[in-house]
Amino acid sequence: MNRRNFLRTSLLGAAATVVSPLSFSAAGQSVKQVSQSGKLNLSFQPYELKLRHAFNLASSQRTTTPGVQVRIEYDGIVGYGEASMPPYLGETVASVTSFLSRLDLQQFSDPFAIESIHDYMDSVASADRAAKASVDIALHDLCGKIMGRPWYKIWGLNSDNAPCTSFTVSYDSNPDEFKAKIDDASPYKVIKVKMGLGHDKETIRAIRRYSDVPVCVDVNQGWTDKDKALEMCHWLNENNCLFVEQPMPKDMIEETAWLRERSPLPIIADEFVQRLSGVRLAAQAYDGINIKLMKSTGMHEAYKMAVLANALGMKVMLGCMTETSCAVTAAAQLSPMADWADLDGNLLIENDLFDGLKIVDGKITIPDRPGIGIIPVS
Repeated sequence: MNRRNFLRTSLLGAAATVVSPLSFSAAGQSVKQVSQSGKLNLSFQPYELKLRHAFNLASSQRTTTPGVQVRIEYDGIVGYGEASMPPYLGETVASVTSFLSRLDLQQFSDPFAIESIHDYMDSVASADRAAKASVDIALHDLCGKIMGRPWYKIWGLNSDNAPCTSFTVSYDSNPDEFKAKIDDASPYKVIKVKMGLGHDKETIRAIRRYSDVPVCVDVNQGWTDKDKALEMCHWLNENNCLFVEQPMPKDMIEETAWLRERSPLPIIADEFVQRLSGVRLAAQAYDGINIKLMKSTGMHEAYKMAVLANALGMKVMLGCMTETSCAVTAAAQLSPMADWADLDGNLLIENDLFDGLKIVDGKITIPDRPGIGIIPVS
């Protein structure tokens, strides 16, 4: 009997006691749920995340984020996953549920066949990254529970090396609302600022009236003039900024490379790089990459991206979308590999479904629980 089968057999009962399955009801939505012993049984349900404050980006504002919650059950053990779909990803609840409805995971009798399941999902559709991430996260949660170990330990990572997380603040023209956002950020060691809205310096100056902690900025492709972008990088460097994320449109590769050569701050790719195949190209114009599970199709490929980025001498940032503690805690399993982290998506919502990672004195604390380390709370 090999080690994997031994662990599966010996830990099956213990893992089953860890899980308190979250009941997914149809609620008027199409939900696929068929249970069969010894098979991977997939079910899913749409879930709208409600933001505590309006989220302002370079070109839009929103107060909710659509999501889909996923379960994969195998011999009484449940793994949880999640797809979060902010508008720029191009996925919707309809596209995610359509993709998941097309999957036949019951053809797989081994939940550890994650690579094969990814190959199968890619054969069903080439895109649908967030939908694939939801399955991938649930598989990792399931397999970790079967082995009785959290994934950071399975990967051989030291949780003490997890960085502090930034806390995202977006500009608000209402002074009271903006002050409330700054107050929410007070427990954190780094503030992440959304820029590219035409009042970038005003935003930093407003923050500096209340806080002197380091900031990092996410421009969301909002700067289009390389000279002005360079001037902003120098100004931000003088105002205790750590790095600049996606300062220019992703198709302005030559301009971004020009900026990187001259900027006093690291330039980090976000929208530019999605999956593993984009990491080497990003190295030509950026100092580092922002890895997000919803872009990378989940933990499996995100781990490979972090390994390759490190091998290329690039910085690694670990980010998230607006997500429940399910996907954020899954991403946290990788956090000891990251130079910086922005894992605050669960902190920005009012209706979390899980208990997961904790932020202690600004630092990511990964739960020492099997799988991705979450427990359903509602």
